Amino acid sequence: MRTYSLDDVHETRKRRDSWWTVYFVDPVACRVALPVANRTRITPNALTVLSLVLGAVSAACLAMNQLVAGAVVFYLSFMIDCVDGKVARLKGTGTPFGLWLDYVGDRIRVVLCAGGLAYGQYALTGEVAYVVLGAAVAVLDLFRYVNAPQMKRVREAVREERQGAAGPAAAPDDGPLGPALEPCGPPELEEDTQPLERVPRAPGFFRRLNRFLARHRVRSHLISGIEFHAAVFVIAPLAGAWALIPLATAAGALLLANEVFLVYRMWRFTRRHAVASSRESREHVLV
Repeated sequence: MRTYSLDDVHETRKRRDSWWTVYFVDPVACRVALPVANRTRITPNALTVLSLVLGAVSAACLAMNQLVAGAVVFYLSFMIDCVDGKVARLKGTGTPFGLWLDYVGDRIRVVLCAGGLAYGQYALTGEVAYVVLGAAVAVLDLFRYVNAPQMKRVREAVREERQGAAGPAAAPDDGPLGPALEPCGPPELEEDTQPLERVPRAPGFFRRLNRFLARHRVRSHLISGIEFHAAVFVIAPLAGAWALIPLATAAGALLLANEVFLVYRMWRFTRRHAVASSRESREHVLV
């Protein structure tokens, strides 16, 4: 059996990822993935199940008002969730079922922890605001992960329409969404694959910022589902019960603003694409 090095594990990291993962999770996950890959036969799917079990333990801790324990176990759950992907890429043992299991497991973990957090604080204080908080966290997370695949379908539809109109040899240089829209799928499932030089017409500051972030493997959209989860289930519980509603509200507002911004950019891009297609159709009729 091949022995892997830490450099091999580092090669399995996504080219660009969320800043929370890059700075606070990957340094631990890579070192955990190394002995798992070299000394065990644990499969990525088994790691995903372990991550889900830890997520359920975190939810139970939050429900019993053990906020610090819940935050620590949630972090461990997410870290193991990162380890499974690294082991799968390292050994080439990933499966389509594993992708589904990872995706669904993440959603179950968030719903359980949101419910546990809401129940624990409501039982302690009787404040309905915590019930609303738990429901809002679950709904916002589900919206994020329902919206992203639909945006991906739009991207694929535009790509197919372009290829159908221009022929297979005329694939666009700017990728399926062109320069106007970067990839927007779930962070766990899709890397930020848009090259830096494909973000034209942006002010110089933002180009420099994007290059700086890329050098550190950080995605240009700084608020995603991962940061949202970290704020609600790790940072806020560690800070104390007083921080739960303010931090969750702030993180949720930023995530929702990011989603609205991505949808707006997609709408503008599809509108330009429709105008261009209409113009090409008229020119074709005139010729």
